[in-house]
Amino acid sequence: MKKLLLSLVAVSALAFGAQAQTEKGKILLGGGVGFNSTKVEGKSKSDINFNILPSVGYFVSDNIAIGTGVGYDYDKQVSKGLLSQAFEVAPFGRYYVGLSDQFKFFGQLSVPMSFGNYKDVNDVTGDVGDKLGTSTKIGVQLAPGFAFYPTKRIGIEVSVDGLGYHNLSLKDEATGVKSTSDTFGLNASTVAPRLGVMFHF
Repeated sequence: MKKLLLSLVAVSALAFGAQAQTEKGKILLGGGVGFNSTKVEGKSKSDINFNILPSVGYFVSDNIAIGTGVGYDYDKQVSKGLLSQAFEVAPFGRYYVGLSDQFKFFGQLSVPMSFGNYKDVNDVTGDVGDKLGTSTKIGVQLAPGFAFYPTKRIGIEVSVDGLGYHNLSLKDEATGVKSTSDTFGLNASTVAPRLGVMFHF
């Protein structure tokens, strides 16, 4: 009887902990880090991409969080003779729907923005040359996902990029000429979903 009572208390505590993850007043911490190196045949140096985007959110009411991510992106493509660097800001809003005690579906609406520059790169030595121009990219992204809570403070998430729109503006350093491009589309591939961990406090 004592073991049964202890088991019921443990299960109740686990269920309460999972439900309490998205209550008003809770704080959400997470983000992403990526690194990729690609060796192109015929080039002596590899292409390198590095990005980091830590994020923090606050539950303004039960199941509704708002927050922002702030980060940096470095993309050196020796094969194309180009280096781009950008400071990134990505404010977001999230809404959670409970599916069970430990599983929740969420939808995230974000407004990713990046402000940076691009430079010439020697495609033989990999040396960085002169600044070629500046770049500004602003978008809107709607991404669905699922969260699993194995413990009171940790949420393991799987999500896809979903529906998005992005506007890219480039300004040539030498001439001052601006060019823009718009991208709109749906990217909901289940082949390469995003996997992340968020911490709840």
